[in-house]
Amino acid sequence: MMIRLEHANLHVRHFDDAVRFLKAAFPEFHVRREAVTDGLRWMHIGTDETYIALSETNIDQNPGRKPYDGKPGVNHLGYEVDDVDALRQRLAAAGFRDSTYPNTHPHRKRVYFYDADGNDWEFVQYLSDNPLERNDYELPDSG
Repeated sequence: MMIRLEHANLHVRHFDDAVRFLKAAFPEFHVRREAVTDGLRWMHIGTDETYIALSETNIDQNPGRKPYDGKPGVNHLGYEVDDVDALRQRLAAAGFRDSTYPNTHPHRKRVYFYDADGNDWEFVQYLSDNPLERNDYELPDSG
């Protein structure tokens, strides 16, 4: 049985910044569909196989939830990438804030970035094709 995440759906306050973040992270992403419904923008942006559905919110205030604060909600979305160092450079150059905590592992490299709405995103590059090494949790991720 094949399982994969086909898409994620996010409400965003800073629509254009969300698009800019995704295009900086994933240069291969393209707009699959964009429209305005009830005065609010929505977009499917991604590849032919996977995408992010963005929906603009008209709620200006942030309810105070932050990733990892113990409240229900998404802490981060994680994506596997081919070159985490190049991705880090693109997002930093686009002005997004690096939220990476110290971590080292012989079989993977991870970086994290906040988007304009304060959502945290994880990007992982695996340095091994061996699932036992890629998914090793015995070796601590330490700095």
